[in-house]
Amino acid sequence: MPHTIIALHCWASAGREYDLLRPLLPAAATLLTPDLPGFGAQPVPPGFDYSVLAYADWIAAFIEQHGAGEFTLIGHSMSGKMALALAARQPAGLRRLVLLSPSPPAGEPMTEQDRAASLAAYGKPEEAEKTFRKITCQPLAPELRAHVIADNLRSTQPAWDIWLEHGTREDITRLMPQLAVPCHLLVGEGDQAITPASQRTLTLPLLPAGTPFTVVPGAGHLLPLEAAQAVADAVQG
Repeated sequence: MPHTIIALHCWASAGREYDLLRPLLPAAATLLTPDLPGFGAQPVPPGFDYSVLAYADWIAAFIEQHGAGEFTLIGHSMSGKMALALAARQPAGLRRLVLLSPSPPAGEPMTEQDRAASLAAYGKPEEAEKTFRKITCQPLAPELRAHVIADNLRSTQPAWDIWLEHGTREDITRLMPQLAVPCHLLVGEGDQAITPASQRTLTLPLLPAGTPFTVVPGAGHLLPLEAAQAVADAVQG
């Protein structure tokens, strides 16, 4: 069965953040880039509680629904934490975990001032523009910039707020000893959201021994758009 790559987007984003990755993958690979519940165009299931574990359940159901077979899982920022929670369950078929600037398992190094500012930014175009400038280092084509800003603005408020108030604080470190799949951790050299130093201290020690840690030169937080080739290399490495 051809290899499948399931790529999960960051907070306030959508699956199309991986549009630049698709042409860099082998022709035989299948790339699935779902919008996560409450983001993009994805509706929220009844009773969904927006926890990291609830998202992991949803992702597991998505994988089963698509009959992925053997697959690589990519998690970016927010969804990196969800991907770690799922990988700790050792799902059948998972062969590789690629983490792009993941939200650290024990919680993000976010100040209360930054959390309050992000909560207050919901639905404001000028704040979405400001966030885009803050999290990117590489110039992006105008249409990609427009997509990033539009996806920020179409996030639902419960998904937005609950991630900031609870998901960023949720501690899943108890699950990390169950990781039994090769991992690769990438972070942009200029990432201000979760810095390389934070990843080295808060995430890398919880991953399997020998996990490669790549600092991508000149990139910020949006690795799938700023450094798609580095992501493709990690997926195929």
